Order: sequence, then C-alpha cells, then structure tokens
Amino acid sequence: MRTGCITSQMRARANTLGDVNLQSSPVTGRHFSVQLSATRRGARLARRLAVQQLAEWGRPHGSPASDAAAHLVAELAVNAVQHGRVPGRDFRLRLLLSDGDRLRIEVIDARFDRLPPGPAGTADDLAETGRGLVIVRALADRWGAELGPAPCKTVWAELDLSSVR
Repeated sequence: MRTGCITSQMRARANTLGDVNLQSSPVTGRHFSVQLSATRRGARLARRLAVQQLAEWGRPHGSPASDAAAHLVAELAVNAVQHGRVPGRDFRLRLLLSDGDRLRIEVIDARFDRLPPGPAGTADDLAETGRGLVIVRALADRWGAELGPAPCKTVWAELDLSSVR
C-alpha cells in the first residue's frame, strides 16, 4: 500500500466503519463527524476515534484534556446506545474544536422523545447505573440536550481544553 493514496480496500473498510467526515476551517475551527452503530462496540469505537482525532489535533493520548474528552465521549455514547437506540438506526459522534481551544462533543441519536434529566438529577448511591450524567456534569464546563435534527436529539458537552488539568 502506498502512503498518501486511498485504495479501494481502504474505502471498503471505511464504509464498514461508517462515514467519517473531516473538515477544517480557519474561521470556525476543526470538525470531526462519524456515524456509528448503536451498539456497545459503536460506543467503544466512538471513544477510540475521539482520542485519535484529539491526538491529530495536538492533544496527545494520555494528556488530561484527552482523558477528560474520552470520558465525556464514552458516557454520552453509552447513553445514546442504552437510552437513545432505535432498532436499525445509528448514532453520530461529532467533535468541534474552536480556535479558542473549546471542544464541543455532540452525540446525536434517534430518540427525540427521550431527553436526559436536567442538571438537578443525581445518582442513587446504591444503584448500579445512573452515574453517567453525573460524570458528564463533573467533567464538562457546559452540557445540555437539544431536539434535532429531526427526528433526533443532540446531547452535547463542552470542555475548555486550555483549563483542563
């Protein structure tokens, strides 16, 4: 395989992983978007792809910023798989890095009718589940959920990478 060339084998492999869109704009920053299967494997791949993309953007694997972003992606992706899954529908991971070093993580799933609980929600100390959004609240500088694009919802978290320690 030659470097710098996209072979038919590479295209076939990319098609099995979902469509990956990379864009870079000097005004708005950098963008990464990938569609993944709404499975545990898809959630795990979302985390790995996010860490890889952050490394390409200058945030090496194992750095505090990369680790915090990886945890946020993992929690949002698992929530999309567990609570936002519609049979036969995928979820989308989108990373947006602004020129001001703010990372916005978006996970878009097909369940517009199931919004996450608001900021007042807390986890039961004895429950085996329910801590995902508590972790998101602890790590993210801002987070929320929005309806759309129809018929989906977008759950997002923002992280100021320059202030992550």
